Amino acid sequence: MSDSSLKAKLAGANQVPETCMGLHIRRASRILTHVYDSALRPTGLVVNQFTLLVAIHLFGPVPITRLAEELCADQTTVTRNIKLLEKQGFVAIAPGEDRRIKLVSLTIEGQTVLAEAMPLWEQVQADLRQRFGKQTWQALLSLLSEVQSLS
Repeated sequence: MSDSSLKAKLAGANQVPETCMGLHIRRASRILTHVYDSALRPTGLVVNQFTLLVAIHLFGPVPITRLAEELCADQTTVTRNIKLLEKQGFVAIAPGEDRRIKLVSLTIEGQTVLAEAMPLWEQVQADLRQRFGKQTWQALLSLLSEVQSLS
């Protein structure tokens, strides 16, 4: 590739920091992850574990494949996180009717830590709603739903 051809192909790179949707969503995700992780710290959970526990509470006993689908996450990542939650005593894994399928459910310890985490999560939600205002909050949720519909 010639020097001028290379320069021409890279000419648009200066637009990436300002216009790349992926970059902006990843930055926002990292910031929000830090905010939620900080709030949840007293429970020993991070936001990824919290959302996994919520999903198990809502859908459990639930196959790991369904959790991955509901969370738009890679099944390998969900399995790894489930194993960590199992070691902490927050979830139990049992075979389903089809022995090839593993069902995940919350233990009493998992229900307890989730109950402890809920008010902390609710406070972050309230703080963010107040910071952004109701209209912007709803607009953000709507736009993020549109982005998620790409999957």
